[in-house]
Amino acid sequence: MSQLETLEQTLERQQQTTTTSVGNSNDRISGKLIGSILAVGSLAFIGILTETVMTVLFPQLMRELHVGTAQVQWITTIYLLSVGVTMPISSYLKRKYTLKSIFVAATILALLGSCIMIVGHSFIVLIIARIIQGIGSGIAAPLMNNIILEQSPRSKVGRLMGVGSLVITVAPAIGPTVGGAVTSVLPWRAIFVMVLPIMLIALVVGLMCIEQKTPTQEARLNPVQFIAIIVGLSGLILGLNQAGVAIAHAVQGTSLTPSLPLAVGSIVIGIVSLVFFGYSSRRAFSPLIRLGILRDRVVVLHLIAFAILPMVGIGFGYVITNVAQLALGTSAVVAGALVLPGALIGAFCAPIGGMLLDKFGPRKPVIAAFCGATVGPVLLLLCSPILNSAMLAGFYFIFALCYALGFSNIMTSALMDIEPAFVPDGNALFNTMLQFGGAAGTTVFATLLTVAQATTQQGSLAFAQATRVGAAWSFALMCVICVTALGALIMAFRIRAKRA
Repeated sequence: MSQLETLEQTLERQQQTTTTSVGNSNDRISGKLIGSILAVGSLAFIGILTETVMTVLFPQLMRELHVGTAQVQWITTIYLLSVGVTMPISSYLKRKYTLKSIFVAATILALLGSCIMIVGHSFIVLIIARIIQGIGSGIAAPLMNNIILEQSPRSKVGRLMGVGSLVITVAPAIGPTVGGAVTSVLPWRAIFVMVLPIMLIALVVGLMCIEQKTPTQEARLNPVQFIAIIVGLSGLILGLNQAGVAIAHAVQGTSLTPSLPLAVGSIVIGIVSLVFFGYSSRRAFSPLIRLGILRDRVVVLHLIAFAILPMVGIGFGYVITNVAQLALGTSAVVAGALVLPGALIGAFCAPIGGMLLDKFGPRKPVIAAFCGATVGPVLLLLCSPILNSAMLAGFYFIFALCYALGFSNIMTSALMDIEPAFVPDGNALFNTMLQFGGAAGTTVFATLLTVAQATTQQGSLAFAQATRVGAAWSFALMCVICVTALGALIMAFRIRAKRA
């Protein structure tokens, strides 16, 4: 009997050892997976880097291209809009084509857009180049998330999503500084020459590392739905932009035509197109995005927060760099350096936020992060009459650190409530709203500054003071957005807790 017990104990220990070995094997992150994330993320990195570089160069571009504040911001807005209208087809691309072929197409578009930026010398040509780059980035960003969600061990999803966020968020951290530093010694087009080798290296790494874990499917692209979502998102962004122009004309006492009719018409067309997209998606056999995931209130509340927070995250860089130059009189190099500490520490904290989610779940890390993030714009608003460079850098540091710890966890948390078969649709929807929120934020904050500056002459003391006023309006709106997002997330976690 004792021998039998000893044999049973030995077999039990062997089984535990085998189970532990298998578990450790399943939890191991392969080098090829890391290489895939870095390669695909580099394309999104380049797009966001050049976006933030252009942001800090707006005053210079306004002089070179002979355009105003409301027009020059389209160099950023059109990029974000192009990314946003491309992302809805990421679910279709994932089902229809191999990961490697999607990656190659995105790389070619990014290279082509950068080459056009190098040789382009007119506002229209630069806009076309940014559209091409935006399409490339719009393909790349969801591809990176799909690779992580499909191929990473479940216990490592949070930290790998954080790594993916790190690849992308480093770009806005160094973008303004790179823009200011490079243009102090070289023409601004040299920036696009410098990123070409990075994209070529990413192409080689991607071809070596990207693996196809699941077979492709027979999927069809619904052109009517695709056109509807392009018209819908473009109409809303154009409407917001033209509404800002109309408000500026009203402040100046000039004619509201054609900006006001164009604003109203664009917003109406945009809303009707999106409603049509939602209706046709419910009735289509193979919809562009399967919107059934929005029947879950938890997913919807996460989506609201994920859509509006980028208005602050992306708009912050625009407001700070322009306020520093136009109100405080700093150089482009100094203006870019103001956002560097906060953005850089925030970028490297993104994986830490993912690790906290893996360990504690999403509720505590997300709520704590955005309670802290809200402090940044609140302090900027309270100190807006006496703002100086140190305050801009310090309060942005608080926001960027907390924002990075929580933002990527919002989508990870939402996708926990979605069936695995519908995760690509959730990924496409969340990334689309991310870019739309960013484009809308740039437009809204540019409009606030334009309205504040409307009756003053650029370069005058009145213009500098008006820029401060516009900044105060911007910080107030940022506070409202942060509080609204925080409320939506708290409601989502309460609903999830009741279900549990």
